[in-house]
Formats: sequence, structure tokens, C-alpha cells
Amino acid sequence: MRAMVKTMYLVVISSLVLAVPPVFAQWKAQLDSGGQVSVDPTSNRVTVTRDGVTTPLWDGVHRLQDGTAITVKSGQVVPNAAILRAREQRPPPVTDQAQVWVGQLIQGDSPCERLMRRVCGGDQQCDQSPACAPARQLLEMERQERSASRAPDTMTYSSGQCMEAAKDMDFFRACAP
Repeated sequence: MRAMVKTMYLVVISSLVLAVPPVFAQWKAQLDSGGQVSVDPTSNRVTVTRDGVTTPLWDGVHRLQDGTAITVKSGQVVPNAAILRAREQRPPPVTDQAQVWVGQLIQGDSPCERLMRRVCGGDQQCDQSPACAPARQLLEMERQERSASRAPDTMTYSSGQCMEAAKDMDFFRACAP
């Protein structure tokens, strides 16, 4: 049961991470007259949300609760100091360690090949171990990614997942027939 849960965990997390691009928050503030203002960081389009209804903010100067003001021209905000400061902030650091290795050159066996050999055994003598099926699945994902890549001799996201999985010595135990 534990192996099945761990396998499902790996598959679900992999799918979510690959499917969701990073999203950076919009600049937001409260209007003095009520409602929350949001500015899209790529288009400068500005909207106001009141009572759950979002509409474009009309052209003009609008006072914010903090005493500052924003100016809207043709539906776009003229960036003030607070908006400019927010845009200067760096995006959050990568917390998905599997991405750290993407694009690095693979020398010798790939990380997923090494993981599968460690867990399943060189001659598949530990083929029935709980971690062998997830290791095999990661290897297949890595092979698919590498074959679809313009640089098939470099690490892929799945390669990075294998690097991370190799650190989990409890689940991805070395084969001991």
C-alpha cells in the first residue's frame, strides 16, 4: 500500500509541476472609495473589484487607502513608485529542485538509468521491490523527454526527478537480493 501511495504521489506531483507555469502576482491596492485595484504586470491593464464584480477602472486619478494615487489613461495605469518597486522584485527562487539540473550534459548513464539499476538490480533481480515500478516509470519519462529534445544528451526534468528520488534512501533502497 505504501508503495502505491508513493507511486501515485510521484505521478501526481510530476503532472502538476509540468502542467502549471509559474504565475507572478498582479500589483494590488485598496481604493480609498472602496474596492480592490489590480494591475496586470504585462499589459498595465487596471481593474477594480467591488462586491465580487471585476470591471475596468475608468480613466482618471484614483486615491488609494494608503494616501497615494494612481492615474489611469486609456484603461492602463501610469506606473507609480509602488508599482515600479513591485516590478523590480525578482521572481521567487526555484523551489522545484528537479529543474536545477535541466539542460546539463549527461555523461555515462542517465540519472534515471542509475536509479533503476540501483533499485531494480543490474539483472532485474529486485524487479518486485516497491520502488522498482516508480523508478522504471521515471526512466521511461526521461527517455521520452530526451528523445523529444533538441539536445538528447542533456538532462531533462525527469532526470532531475531521478536525482531527487535517489536521495530518498528509505523508499528507493538499493537492491539487495
